[in-house]
Amino acid sequence: MTDLTSLDYFSDEALSQSPFEYFDQLRSHNPVFREPHYGVVVVTGHREVTEAFRNSEALSAVNAIGGPFPPLPFEPAGDDITEQIEAHRHLFPIFEHMVTMDPPDHTRARSLLGRMLTPKRLQENEEYMWKLADRQLDEFIDNGHCEFLGEYAKPFATLVITDLLGVPEQDRAEFRDRLAGQSRPNVGSLDHTPVATNPLEYLDDMFSGYISDRRSEPRDDILTGLATATYPDGSIPSVKEVVRPATFLFAAGQETVTKLLSAGLRTLGDRPEFEQRLREDRSLIRPFLEESLRMDSPTKVDFRLARKTTTIGDVDIPAGTIVMLCLGAANRDPRKFDDPNEFQLGRKNLHDHVAFGRGLHTCAGAPLARVEANVTMNRLLDRTQSFSISESHHGPAGNRRYTYESSFLLRGLTELHIEFTPVA
Repeated sequence: MTDLTSLDYFSDEALSQSPFEYFDQLRSHNPVFREPHYGVVVVTGHREVTEAFRNSEALSAVNAIGGPFPPLPFEPAGDDITEQIEAHRHLFPIFEHMVTMDPPDHTRARSLLGRMLTPKRLQENEEYMWKLADRQLDEFIDNGHCEFLGEYAKPFATLVITDLLGVPEQDRAEFRDRLAGQSRPNVGSLDHTPVATNPLEYLDDMFSGYISDRRSEPRDDILTGLATATYPDGSIPSVKEVVRPATFLFAAGQETVTKLLSAGLRTLGDRPEFEQRLREDRSLIRPFLEESLRMDSPTKVDFRLARKTTTIGDVDIPAGTIVMLCLGAANRDPRKFDDPNEFQLGRKNLHDHVAFGRGLHTCAGAPLARVEANVTMNRLLDRTQSFSISESHHGPAGNRRYTYESSFLLRGLTELHIEFTPVA
């Protein structure tokens, strides 16, 4: 067996395409393993990843997006570097957004997101999804083929969130044009280019305008509800504090849904026996999607910075250590999942996966992503008699050619071409 543990995970193109054997080898040495290139502690065990996610007291999310890039803007000193982190927080990538925040700022920002994702609003949004799914399919269904990410998944995900957040109807086409075809800038780039400080500038500007307008002239609409939301203590957030949870939901929501849908659809195309089972029993769609999340987690890794000296598993973690929590590896840990590299529709503990994280930073959009995927799978099965992977684009069964994004952070196909027979 080739020794993969010495490879540079952060720049190796082959590992970006297929990381699982690498993760397995690291786990076989120790589920908490210090890689040799940047001193990053790589956590590949399910128990250890879950433990680390829940240890927000000692592990900061300040570097959640960039990991070791750019390098820390200070030299860690002592067993508690919390004050150093706070003094330099503004130098970390997208420090303004909830994904990199720690309590109490994270708690306050998350409370505003809760104002957006109310049960009533989510129910109304689901009703919109069923109509939107048909409209999106109508654009290409008669062709008998499509590139699924560009023609369905990305515009669908974008328009779902425009509805959820109450973007005015006259502006939604612009949002689709600007966002559905947009690639995320430098997220987990293999050339180590740090993500821009604010890659969501367009969204920030649009929502700042909406919220400011609704605060000066309230209306009976969703945006006014966001504009007038308060923190749990009754204090009024600034416009930027309202805008940022909304705009980050666009980026994170689109990434998660498109990657989940393409992973699930790829499996159905490669394993027609699953397509047949789902057609015969729609109740299997939800467990099918959970197993898709386990097998191909949209976020491969998440990062933490040890702000206090601590332990993960049986390994000492000094303050200042960069920790990489490998969701994709934890979800294939044989100590947790039997035959972890095999897609099993009837897996008993399939809900134990950590594709959406754990603890304080559990993905707030996870319920939304699950509903979007469920709606899409149902409507796709309703509107087609059968579908398959395009051999002209991806090769024949047993010898497929798929390309994943060149990212150490995210896992998602760059394109997925499918062919289908529409229902008459």
